[in-house]
Amino acid sequence: MNVLLRASILAGLSGAALYAPAACASDGWDWAIAPYLWGATISTNTHLPTAPPGGNVGDLEFDNALNDLDGAFEVHLEGHGDHFGMLADFTYLGLASEKEFTRFDTESDLDARLLDLAATWSPDDDRASGFDVIAGLRYVDIDYSLLFDPVNPAFANSSFKASETYTDFLLGARYVIPMSERWSFALRADGSWGDTEGTWSVNATAAYKTEHGAWAFGWRHMEATIAPNDNDLDITMSGPIIGYAFRF
Repeated sequence: MNVLLRASILAGLSGAALYAPAACASDGWDWAIAPYLWGATISTNTHLPTAPPGGNVGDLEFDNALNDLDGAFEVHLEGHGDHFGMLADFTYLGLASEKEFTRFDTESDLDARLLDLAATWSPDDDRASGFDVIAGLRYVDIDYSLLFDPVNPAFANSSFKASETYTDFLLGARYVIPMSERWSFALRADGSWGDTEGTWSVNATAAYKTEHGAWAFGWRHMEATIAPNDNDLDITMSGPIIGYAFRF
């Protein structure tokens, strides 16, 4: 049985997509911290072993996504030396919904906390451009519940709940292309494997340097598959991303 939940919301998932390279290298490390938003379309596909009481589910859709958003917080931190660096990215996402159907009503709730911790290495001498290799860990903490309340009182309520923490090895690459004195363009792809069934993401961002940082605009697509309680949960996010990186 498949349950499909879709929502267009301002949210984030393990971004690490914002990068504001310094205009020139310094003797020490260059640091940037970036709060950001991801205007992503989110879909979750849950495969349950049996159908809920009262019949098959079909497709469940959020009509008003912003009303279903409990909360979201995203921040990215990155530091660079001449060839080595590090990054950390934290996201909290809360989503809830109540729906009415012909045979039953549903209540769903999703809380996700995600953290990327990784080292970076670049063969290039210029910190503001070139190729980066990214390697580290991706932590995924999920609390997910789906309650079925049948309209027919002859059927009892049933529910699906999952509360799991996953640790994956993260591997990726990024290429930064300077376009002018103020503009740069970055491409990134990464994947993770381990406790999850696998995650992967691709993104493209443009950065506009300012006196104290840079604006970043772009697009990102990410997919993740986990198996809480031996049930498959597929999460897909895709949409525009915007943030501001403060350099220090």
